[in-house]
Amino acid sequence: MHKAGDVVLGGLFEIHFYSVFPDLSFTSEPQLPTCHGFDTPGFRRAQTMAFAIDEINRNSNLLSNVTLGYSLYDNCMKLAIGFRAALSLVSGQEEQFVLEETCAGAPPVLGIVGDSSSTRSIAISSVLGLYRVPMVSYFATCSCLSDRPKFPSFFRTIPSDVFQVRAMIEILNHFGWTWAGLLVSDDDYGLHAARSFHSDLVQSGGGCLAYIEVLPWDNNPAELERIVDVMKKSTARVVIVFAHESHIIHLMKEVVRHNVTGLQWIASEAWTAATMLQTPHLMPYLGGTLGIAIRRGEIPGLREFLRQIRPDQHHNNSNGNSMVNQFWEHTFQCRFAPPPAGWMEAGGTLCTGQEDLEEVETELLDISNLRLEYNVYKAVYALAYALDDMLKCEPGRGPFSGHSCGNLKRLEPWQLVYYLEEVNFTTPFGDQVAFDVNGDVLPIYDVMNWLWLPDGRTEVQNVGEVKRSAFKGEELTIDENKIFWNHESKKPPRSVCSESCPPGTRIARKKGEPECCFDCIPCSEGKISNKTDSTECTSCPEDFWSSPQRDHCVLKKTEFLSYHEPLGICLTAASLLGTCICAVVVGIFIYHRKTPIVRANNSELSFQLLLSLKLCFLCSLLFIGRPRLWTCQLRHAAFGISFVLCVSCILVKTMVVLAVFKASKPGGGASLKWFGAVQQRGTVIVLTSIQAAICIVWIVSASPAPHKNTQYHNDKIVYECVVGSTVGFAVLLGYIGSLAVLSCLIAFMARNLPDSFNEAKLITFSMLIFCAVWVAFVPAYISSPGKYSDAVEVFAILASSFGLLLSLFGPKCYIILLRPERNTKKSIMGRGI
Repeated sequence: MHKAGDVVLGGLFEIHFYSVFPDLSFTSEPQLPTCHGFDTPGFRRAQTMAFAIDEINRNSNLLSNVTLGYSLYDNCMKLAIGFRAALSLVSGQEEQFVLEETCAGAPPVLGIVGDSSSTRSIAISSVLGLYRVPMVSYFATCSCLSDRPKFPSFFRTIPSDVFQVRAMIEILNHFGWTWAGLLVSDDDYGLHAARSFHSDLVQSGGGCLAYIEVLPWDNNPAELERIVDVMKKSTARVVIVFAHESHIIHLMKEVVRHNVTGLQWIASEAWTAATMLQTPHLMPYLGGTLGIAIRRGEIPGLREFLRQIRPDQHHNNSNGNSMVNQFWEHTFQCRFAPPPAGWMEAGGTLCTGQEDLEEVETELLDISNLRLEYNVYKAVYALAYALDDMLKCEPGRGPFSGHSCGNLKRLEPWQLVYYLEEVNFTTPFGDQVAFDVNGDVLPIYDVMNWLWLPDGRTEVQNVGEVKRSAFKGEELTIDENKIFWNHESKKPPRSVCSESCPPGTRIARKKGEPECCFDCIPCSEGKISNKTDSTECTSCPEDFWSSPQRDHCVLKKTEFLSYHEPLGICLTAASLLGTCICAVVVGIFIYHRKTPIVRANNSELSFQLLLSLKLCFLCSLLFIGRPRLWTCQLRHAAFGISFVLCVSCILVKTMVVLAVFKASKPGGGASLKWFGAVQQRGTVIVLTSIQAAICIVWIVSASPAPHKNTQYHNDKIVYECVVGSTVGFAVLLGYIGSLAVLSCLIAFMARNLPDSFNEAKLITFSMLIFCAVWVAFVPAYISSPGKYSDAVEVFAILASSFGLLLSLFGPKCYIILLRPERNTKKSIMGRGI
């Protein structure tokens, strides 16, 4: 189809499905291939370009005083024919085209709208790019065409497959489909899409591909059967297909034969609107398909333009517009005169050219779903706006060398390329058209769904859109309530290799399998994961522990010897009981202070001993309750000093008993002068001061301090007092032990003295109890964890204190209270205590 004009634009369209190439030989005349199988939608796209140019010519605000013409060719869906057509369009273009000259035949074009195929566009644009002839495709989506150094003059009004791939990944993410199969055609369109899909899916972390299969070009039953078998065996319920409808038809034959149902198909824009697949025979399998579709637009006035097409307006035209005639013959099933031989005899009719298109069902007038036509419309206007901007250039302010402008009389294609890169306009439908640095248009897609109606009909409905925002990236808007799901549940299917790992577990990858296939391993104690599909478990802070579900951290239980627990209550009660008993004994001794049994063997030492025992009982309370710095420092100091005071009193008592016995012998009176009241008091003070000095040095050099111990129990914090210096603690205990052993030895030496002086037996017995308790204390203390070490120490303090109290003062209180007749000097001197 040709139309003359001041400036001519070329177009490449699929008007026929297939072609037959002649048998070439050196003896025969060269012959052109013949095309067959008329494609009405392809013819409608060619007419859309004619309509757009006609509309531009009638627009006084765009390219005023300039008439656009067109030269449209049929590529017959063959690379060789399309390539030959493109070269025919641009032949002679390298020579300057002077407007005033009268040129015979079709003039060379300034730019081309087309081609529809990525493979053909790659081949044609590789050549046109050498001469910077602009080519604006309406259907070539291969991402490889965004390579600007290789295709410097290529533009397109359809988004690149890079965005289509990202749009599909957005859909997968939206429905949680992380496990899908990918089928691609064996051409540039499919293979580049496969590479982009695989890399983008890995980068997004949104899922994995269960398999990638390449569909054969022709009907290869063995290969197709193998592919369908892979689909059946796979656990992936979602199948993504980047291919043309001709590939899908062969595939679906095998799918139907093997009755592979329950799959969720996702269609690329190449077959989303393929009506030949929307049949009652295939809809049980393809119903509910989600597809990426080219943006639908509206072109006011197009239907009226198409309805006015008449062969009589073009037939016998000098330009030879046989394309309209072929459409007419295809639509009305007639032939123009002269008809082919045998046509009339077979009952055929002649075309009159007066047939009415409204009376027949034809796709030509169906403008309810203008997608590729809308892209053609935008491509023509992009070239027109670029040409208009170029012609509006002011001399001396142009973008070219010497600030020159493009000239209508000497137009150069490369000049138009510059303005195409800068073009920016809005269509009547409201879509903005502009090209980025790679020649790609601002991307936007419709999301379509194949609705299978109860009456068997199929409706392809729009359920959302995907577009790229300059600030938010890819944005998916989808109305799930409108989607038809071809599954029993009428809900989106589940398509995952492994179910998501819930909080409290982590992902463990399966060796040799995609990252979407994994096991869920529970987090170990002390670690949690509070998100779904966590790759690792995080440790809880020091004072926290994992919950039983391992999905959050809880404050660790604290453990110490408390006043509120039974053990602490018992020990506190025992301590207070011992203190009270000491107070009672003191009261008894004060009340009976003038009796012989109280006055015997220095009653002052007895009162000091009772005071020290009371301090021993009370110091055990410092070991109960939450450890604090002052209690940690005071507990061992009070314990050490109290017990040294107690043992010192016992030691002096023992030495006094021994000295009195020696003084009763002839010549032994001198020994008593060393054990008077002052010397006894001084000895106790000196011995106690040594222990006080040990405690001061210990606290100053390495003070005991509270400590949160997490070694005993992982889920508990044991509050305890660390001794600070083990040496200091050992010296404190060793000093008490040495005094106790010395007292025991001296008392043991005095055990056989006459009864009148024999308090040594009671001291010996008490010291044996004392030493036995503290010898048993050491291993028990070391082996007891946490609060039980404090409990062992408190028990040792109480046991030894009670042992001393009962051994030393029990018999005396018995005599005072129950046998007062024995509380006489005579009884004491005669029989002893």
